[in-house]
Amino acid sequence: MDKNEQGAGTVLALGLVFAMLLLLGMVLMLGQGVNAAGRAATAADLSALAAADAYRGLSSGAPCQVAADVAARHGASLMACTLAGDYSLSVQVSVKTPLPWLFTGMARAGPPPDTVKPGLP
Repeated sequence: MDKNEQGAGTVLALGLVFAMLLLLGMVLMLGQGVNAAGRAATAADLSALAAADAYRGLSSGAPCQVAADVAARHGASLMACTLAGDYSLSVQVSVKTPLPWLFTGMARAGPPPDTVKPGLP
C-alpha cells in the first residue's frame, strides 16, 4: 500500500455514511408528507360531511363555521368553503408540517350533481 493512500478507506466510509443519512432523511420527509396528505384528506372529508349536515338543518351552526371547527379538531385549517344552491358544498383544508409546503385536501358533500345519472358509474 502506498503511503499516499492511507486513510482513503476512512474517507470513503464517511462518505457512504453521509449518503445513507441523507437518503434516510429524504425517506422520512416523504413519509411525513404522505402522512400529512392523508390527514388533510381525512379532515376535508369530515369537515364537508359535518358542514353538509348543518347546511341541511340536521345539526346546528353555520355550515362553514362547522367545517372550520371540525378541520381545526383534526389539525387542519379551512381554506375555502363554497355553498351551492342544491344543499351541497365544497371545502378545502390545509395541514402545516415542518416541510416547506402546505398539504391540502378537498371534499364535496351533498346530493349528487344533476349530471350524474342513476345507475351509471
